[in-house]
Amino acid sequence: MTNVEAPHVSVLLREVLEIIAPKDGGVYVDGTFGAGGYTRAILRAANCVVYGIDQDPVAVDFGAKMADEFGDRFVMLQGQYADMEALLADKGVTAVDGIALDIGVSSMQIDEADRGFSFMRNGPLDMRMSKIGRTAADIVNEESEAELARIIFVYGEERRSRAIARAVAERRAVTPFTSTVELAETVASVVRPTGKGIHPATRTFQALRIVVNDELGQLVEGLAASERLLTPGGRLAVVSFHSLEDRRVKNFLSARSEGRARPSRHIPVTDEGPAPTFKLIKKGTIKAKKDELAVNPRSRSARLRGAIRTSAPAWTEIAA
Repeated sequence: MTNVEAPHVSVLLREVLEIIAPKDGGVYVDGTFGAGGYTRAILRAANCVVYGIDQDPVAVDFGAKMADEFGDRFVMLQGQYADMEALLADKGVTAVDGIALDIGVSSMQIDEADRGFSFMRNGPLDMRMSKIGRTAADIVNEESEAELARIIFVYGEERRSRAIARAVAERRAVTPFTSTVELAETVASVVRPTGKGIHPATRTFQALRIVVNDELGQLVEGLAASERLLTPGGRLAVVSFHSLEDRRVKNFLSARSEGRARPSRHIPVTDEGPAPTFKLIKKGTIKAKKDELAVNPRSRSARLRGAIRTSAPAWTEIAA
């Protein structure tokens, strides 16, 4: 029997496993399979079944190899976790006992220069997780300067977004962008280093990646799908890596655990909403401990939130 090990360490693995609490006979979903770290841990913790979902063909190929290790206890599905209901329905599954989500780009994708996710490795300016659709180069070369500034400001939370967009527009007027290094150098020409070891292009690359893969749209849909799929007592664990993601997870779980929608913390709630569909495992986020921080730098920015599904009907409101 082949023992296929993950090429990278899953962030907050122990803590995610504690939240999911696998049990014999349970059915679980690893909605962002990647290299299968969470999947493997769940399968080893209990005699259960895990459905792995990933839109990345590389991850799907890796998952196919994992089937040699776990047989029919593991099923690999290609697609977006936002579509997990339909993907699972095709396999006759309409309810699950736990869902794990690790939002954003995986270290496996970052480490491959030809995927175009990293400003530290020269490669084509791509950033597509599914390898289909518009690339980051398409956006950088085709969108207006104003739209580029908006994208970088909104999705990268970059204060120098207008200066970056202007520099990009001036450079592409001479030669279109094709590589990650070209874009990183252009951004670095107008953004000063922070002194905290953060590359000047970090926020710009984040913004482009989010837009290319519609990551925030997927997250909102995926959270709502999780609410509908989880059985009473089912558990949800979500790991995020920046404020845009974590804010949506926080808002979703806060509303669902309080039983009321709160459009803004500054607006008082006057009407009771639907019954709470989740009970928070912990208020606030769970962060990596010192031992993990020492061996896995990616865990520094990781934030984990967990919740347990109640028996209340899923809300019809989707927005997180």
